[in-house]
Amino acid sequence: MTNNTHDLLAAALRLASLCFPVFPCRPGEKRPLTPNGFRDATTDTQQIEEWWSAHPDANLAISTAGLLVVDRDGPENLWPGPGRETDLSEAPTATTPRGGRHWFFRPPEGVVLRCTSSRLAPQVDTRADGGYVVVAPSRITDVGEYEWAPGRELIVPADRLPIVPQWVLEDLDRPRVHIEFLSPTRTDDSSIPAGSRNDTLTRVAGGLRRQGLSADAMQAALRVINQERCRPPLDVQEVDRIAVSVSRYQPDQATVAMIERMIDRPHGSDEPPDDLAGPASVVVPSDPGPMPPGLLRVPGLINQVVDYTLATAPYPDPVLALAGALSLMAVLAGRRVRDEMESRTNLYVLGLAGSGAGKDHPRRINQRILVEIGAAGRLGNAFASGEGIEDWLLEQPAVLFQIDELDGLLRRATQARDSRHEQIFSILLQMYSAASSHYVMRARAGRPRQVIEQPCFCIFGTAVPSQFFSSISTALLTNGFLARMVILTSGSRGRGQEPMSQPIPPGILEVARWWITQEPDPEADANPRHVPRLVEASPEALQVFRAFREAAEQEYAAAERRDDQAGMAIWARAHEKARRLALIYAASADHLEPRIDLPAAQWACQFIEQQTRQMLAMAAIHTSENSFDGQRKRFLDVLTAWRLKNGDAWMPAWKLRRQLSSWSTTALEEVAATLIGQRLIESDARSTGGRPGVFFRLSAGG
Repeated sequence: MTNNTHDLLAAALRLASLCFPVFPCRPGEKRPLTPNGFRDATTDTQQIEEWWSAHPDANLAISTAGLLVVDRDGPENLWPGPGRETDLSEAPTATTPRGGRHWFFRPPEGVVLRCTSSRLAPQVDTRADGGYVVVAPSRITDVGEYEWAPGRELIVPADRLPIVPQWVLEDLDRPRVHIEFLSPTRTDDSSIPAGSRNDTLTRVAGGLRRQGLSADAMQAALRVINQERCRPPLDVQEVDRIAVSVSRYQPDQATVAMIERMIDRPHGSDEPPDDLAGPASVVVPSDPGPMPPGLLRVPGLINQVVDYTLATAPYPDPVLALAGALSLMAVLAGRRVRDEMESRTNLYVLGLAGSGAGKDHPRRINQRILVEIGAAGRLGNAFASGEGIEDWLLEQPAVLFQIDELDGLLRRATQARDSRHEQIFSILLQMYSAASSHYVMRARAGRPRQVIEQPCFCIFGTAVPSQFFSSISTALLTNGFLARMVILTSGSRGRGQEPMSQPIPPGILEVARWWITQEPDPEADANPRHVPRLVEASPEALQVFRAFREAAEQEYAAAERRDDQAGMAIWARAHEKARRLALIYAASADHLEPRIDLPAAQWACQFIEQQTRQMLAMAAIHTSENSFDGQRKRFLDVLTAWRLKNGDAWMPAWKLRRQLSSWSTTALEEVAATLIGQRLIESDARSTGGRPGVFFRLSAGG
């Protein structure tokens, strides 16, 4: 089959007509061309035609969400027992450029499957939710083409594919034990074979990072190991990328990051993977890493406040400075502007940074600005009850509460026995949604109900990341409060500087004062209702919002299929938060004639996607949905502490039992089996001079 423009576009349109979402990959490669990879897959014929018109030679791939594709890498029959490949050959079948096979199935009704690596057998992967496969007539440069097996083309809709064989489901669910899970990098000599190079170098980098080495130092060490031990050596650029990726974490976080699959690297193979997911039995969202510097800049007043905050801070932190400036802009423009969706500028912002990182400085800057422009009444620092919030907003409908250690408030709300703190969160949820209408206060004895029109209640909270995430539960993730928050995570503390006492620049005060003196829309009708000024979005901005909304809906649907309530709650609010941020961007960029243009929409959508993915990744690591998940994390904590002290030495089971002395034998065995099945730990049985013993350690490739 020839690989030409007509074949590729025709194949893409044909698959889309069968309800298989498609997207383009780079010509001659398996790497996606679209910004969000398989998440951009669609059946929209107009979008598909635009893609291949712009990139006629782009390879073709389909998202495997809702499917199961068995991917055998190589021509050998790799399954023990008769009849297994015969079962697979009844499905639509493709040959890969290296002589492998793809078999296409659908899971049973109600079953959600994940991508796996070598779970069914060595060199046999699966592609499911969170993955994709390249399909015919795509071609890999200097290797060959993807082709459909004669008579086994993919010509039926997704919902008419054969159901995956029962033995596949059973093998995917079966935990593996002991010798199977020994590190694939262990060989008789010191060489690191192909297929294990990425995993091994990442593991080495984690050890170096724990000792405090910088990215440059790790790059130098990894390059030497790569040249001397990897067979064949990886590209230098790939080695350097591993070092940079691991260096994002503080030394004491490096091991945990690897265990929880936070480090951005190919998994289980040196080849570019067809999927971006982990084991079938656990899904840990990938951490997108630090907020890109370009997303920390917003033209106009926000940039001015950020620059002033950084210039006067003992420890400048761009993330915290932006969090503070966004909060200030939100309350200044509160009740002054709206967009076509009736979005308002009220925000709940949380800045996460380590102890001593200067979390209080942006709060002090906001306070100084509001005091100097005569708006001190818009500033609060604590609320003890829901009634107190209502009373404050009745007097001042646009307020900013700046709260340190927000995790404490969350913890009290989830652990307190009285209903006072639960009432606070209920009112905060109502206030957020009432920003475009009105909030009816609670009835009080002897007093009529009062109404707060279009309240703008803003929060700028700060907390230490580990304390914050350990204070939240699945219930708190799904009740809507955290889903409404814009959570920004800072990196390591910046280099200190001698803080200079500088007056607030006149330009900041002039624009800030202008905002608080603005009246409602002068062109509104005679209706006495408060009518904020309408800020319109350009056609190009509306296109960006639509694409982001569709992408967020796909993420929501994927979370719904795997019954991920937290993911559903957070993705459900992504588009709404992006619209609010775009409105704030417009107000900051041009206070006299604000307009939501293309840069505003692009910034807001990219910003919200980044912080949403980071929040989901961190929440998956730190929150425990039930006691078993808590035990799983405790087991990993013990092995992490062991590795920090003893390196890669195996931990005897009796020592591990001593640290988990309150656990029953059954609980230990169940948790160990689960972690082995998830490929997060390894187990070995060996003799140490007496009777054989059992040993554990963190997975080399985890």
